[in-house]
Amino acid sequence: MNIIVLIMIFCFAGAVFAVDVQKELRKASTIEKVIRNGKLRVGISTFVPWAMQSKTGEWIGFEIDMAKKLAQDMGVKVEFIPTKWEGLIPSLLTGKFDLIIAGMMGTPQRALKINFTAPYDFSEMNMVVNKKVAAGFKTVADFNKAGVTVLARNGTTAVPATKRVLPKAKLLLFSENGPMVQELLNGKAHAIVSSSPEPAQLAIKFSDTLFFLDESLGKEPISMGVRKGDPDTLAYLNNWIVVVKNQGFIQEKVNYWWKSMKWRSLIE
Repeated sequence: MNIIVLIMIFCFAGAVFAVDVQKELRKASTIEKVIRNGKLRVGISTFVPWAMQSKTGEWIGFEIDMAKKLAQDMGVKVEFIPTKWEGLIPSLLTGKFDLIIAGMMGTPQRALKINFTAPYDFSEMNMVVNKKVAAGFKTVADFNKAGVTVLARNGTTAVPATKRVLPKAKLLLFSENGPMVQELLNGKAHAIVSSSPEPAQLAIKFSDTLFFLDESLGKEPISMGVRKGDPDTLAYLNNWIVVVKNQGFIQEKVNYWWKSMKWRSLIE
């Protein structure tokens, strides 16, 4: 057997191997599994108005509409799996759901564990303040001193933002929004640091007690989270984000959920 024949055999074997690898990758792809099962399982965490339950128990919100649109475009049903914020990434890794759509920023630390899509929107980091407890406070810098208590949701990017901008303040962490907001309303803290639009909307809802501090602590990109080693799913989601952005779908949802309060009647 001459050298040319050997080279041809190795090339052919290499090509067959590459095809087999591609087939296995497609077979293992989350997107392919979702299509075969006819269901998209989405990990969410309760944040108003990102993801919340209506008076009738239905899941509604900005992220809910995103997930419903994604499932609709894929031709499958959607199942929402509510999870505590700090449990989202571990639950994705163990296969509890197919992807995370929960207003999550793809920080370098999180990206060591999972992959993130291109951003589909951006969110400001702001503060909502107790009028009485923080009387006379007018700027973010006013909160950066001993004796000030600031609240944030555990595992969110509000935590490093607060530590960076308000290192002298005492930071208390909560796993759920409800108890955290109640703590502020009860006058047990000066402020909550959270992603927009929650601070502004809390100030509107509880206008007698709270006010919105219109100064940003930072801006963060919002992405979907997927398991590593799945290039097909990441490519599909990135393509989908570009398409729905250009169609105006995302801006329409931003206008409704973030820039209006029309949805309040759905939960009150």
